[in-house]
Amino acid sequence: MKILYFYPENPLSYSQGNNSRALSLLNYFKDRSIHLDFVGEHSDVFTEDSIKELKKEKLIQNGYLLKKKKKSENIIRYYLDYSFPKKLNSRFKDFDRTKFGHKDQFLKIINDGDYDIVIISYVYWSSLFNMELNGNKTKWIVDTHDFLTSQFQDNKKFSLDRYFKKEIDLMKKFDCVWVISNEEKYLFSQFLKIPVHLVAHSLPKTEISLNTEKTIDIVYVASENFHNVKSADWFFKKVYPLLPLDIRITVVGKINKHIPKLQNVENLLLVKDLNEVYKKTRITICPMLSGTGVKIKVIESLSHGLPVVCTERGVDGLINKTNNGCLTSNDPLLFSAYIQRLLNDSEFYNKHHLEAKSFFENNFDTKRTYEVLDAIFFQQ
Repeated sequence: MKILYFYPENPLSYSQGNNSRALSLLNYFKDRSIHLDFVGEHSDVFTEDSIKELKKEKLIQNGYLLKKKKKSENIIRYYLDYSFPKKLNSRFKDFDRTKFGHKDQFLKIINDGDYDIVIISYVYWSSLFNMELNGNKTKWIVDTHDFLTSQFQDNKKFSLDRYFKKEIDLMKKFDCVWVISNEEKYLFSQFLKIPVHLVAHSLPKTEISLNTEKTIDIVYVASENFHNVKSADWFFKKVYPLLPLDIRITVVGKINKHIPKLQNVENLLLVKDLNEVYKKTRITICPMLSGTGVKIKVIESLSHGLPVVCTERGVDGLINKTNNGCLTSNDPLLFSAYIQRLLNDSEFYNKHHLEAKSFFENNFDTKRTYEVLDAIFFQQ
């Protein structure tokens, strides 16, 4: 079996949860000894050196980066194949992130590679699917990662019916759709006649050491996207003032660019190995107010048996909304109360620690997701 996997960013970058999901899929293909070639989008932070690192880790066989061509390289092709089609479809430009030259480069990779399966990450890269390839043996899969229509709802020209129809129509081009949450599987399967598979984010079972000194009371991990910035603002303005100043908080990720400097808050912009941070941590928080899909950082926390205090959005995509290691509230006072009780009541803490551990093992352990992927790739 020969697979081509497109994911635009560097899976080895630890700055975002979606990269963790991509990396977990690469580890699956490596574990199953599947020939995997990789395609990403070239950027200042995703270069040929990154491809070499992926090869060094034996996660991929061959790697390619799509590069934006200059208009001057072929002015006629630029207007006929890129500029004019973009303008004609300007209403839905959000659903197409390809740049000039990307489709030609991708088509060449496909034609040279003779792949059995091509996996495209995100519906807004679905235009890489080339109609010229219809009828050949290649099976095309789109890994949605998220419900995009919801992400665009604040756009000025947003229209729910048109955007949702566009998202569904793009999925219909493929032979199979992957989703990351039960909610998205239910939604998309109502409108699609092709298979919709739930491929949850998975992590290896973590050995939890009770002897490691817990030097961090709360860990908050987040990137700097719009949803996280809004959520961090809510937490530090509404919840943080209600917490005792002797609580030790560590904030990890680019979200640090958007929060104030506080005496009991440690700011770590980049951490190479989050597992080492989690081992020293008592609880985590996920104060998401908006956004869709599973919150990868919640799953990572549960894998370490760490209780999570979160808002309602924090449990999106989880099969169970209760008895899962998460304490949920959108009320700042109750959010604060949950944090303080977990830190001060050992019996209460142990109850939610065990729930987190059990829920993770039953739903997100690598073994579970590998069984789903094995059925997709080896039992057809």
